[in-house]
Amino acid sequence: MKLLVYSAKKFEIPFIRKANDDRHSITYTKDALDSETAFQALGYKAISIFSGDDASGIVLEKLWDFGVRFIVIRSTGFNNIHIKPAYALGLKVANAPNYSSHAIAEHAVGLLLALNRKLILADRQVHQYNFLLDDLMGQNLYGKTVGIIGTGNIGAVMVKIMNGFGCKILACDLEPNINLVELSNVTYASLEAVCRKSDIITLHIPLSYENHQLINKKRLGWMKKNTILINTSRGAIVEHKALLQALEEKRIGAYGADVYEKEKGIFFKDNSGIGIKDGQLKKLLSFPNVLLTPHQAFVTEEALENIAQITIQNLNEFEEGKTCKNELGYETLIL
Repeated sequence: MKLLVYSAKKFEIPFIRKANDDRHSITYTKDALDSETAFQALGYKAISIFSGDDASGIVLEKLWDFGVRFIVIRSTGFNNIHIKPAYALGLKVANAPNYSSHAIAEHAVGLLLALNRKLILADRQVHQYNFLLDDLMGQNLYGKTVGIIGTGNIGAVMVKIMNGFGCKILACDLEPNINLVELSNVTYASLEAVCRKSDIITLHIPLSYENHQLINKKRLGWMKKNTILINTSRGAIVEHKALLQALEEKRIGAYGADVYEKEKGIFFKDNSGIGIKDGQLKKLLSFPNVLLTPHQAFVTEEALENIAQITIQNLNEFEEGKTCKNELGYETLIL
């Protein structure tokens, strides 16, 4: 099958080539999918997209007219694709779930440790030959209460890691994981209780209509003034206008994230020469207690290998007319 891979990054192409093993005819483009680049799919029966690509209804209609019948997503989240119009058109769509829960959870822990122990500031000072300790005080994680919002595959790994640090764990999820309660001393509580009682809060939920700006002004107001908030899920789960206000008024301790609500056109490209126009993002980056990484949590060898294998396997199953276990059907509608 002819496959066009949108938003192809140099570091992931070798993994895709290895997983493909010359079965499919694959073309790579660094361009993201949108209404203007959809024409590149002309002559391809399948495309692969990433989390920042635009697969809205208008784009999907163009793809269908160009002959595209299959879309394989190289991510677990699929909030960027409008499943309902895809379903109506007859497009078959599959994602890449559970490619590496450890990669994402470990990155969340990295953000937490870097913020708590002021590692970025310490590194900057030492490189300037400043070895003072005055501004580098952190806290022990041992004994702290960690609130984990979402205890699916990634959240469950986060629970186990933080339990290993000796933390008390509160969790919030629509479907509590009994194994975590028994094995990792997790206590499930309401969202309000998690926000009010936690010293650290980490987000591990998908972006959906219900979860959009879940962490808003009201819920930020519930948090302790020294709370460290970590987000490796999706940027739009946090209301950034309210977040900026909370940071400015010092109503939370710190914010660490691998995602941003308006990544399109900014993330996955080098803007160092031209700068950025997003005033909100500029302001976010101006706070010393904010650590933002460029949506890199998935960039581990193991995760990239798994993503590539799952993506090609999805395509194989579509081509062979088999039931694709990762196909997103009507019941998975988000938008």
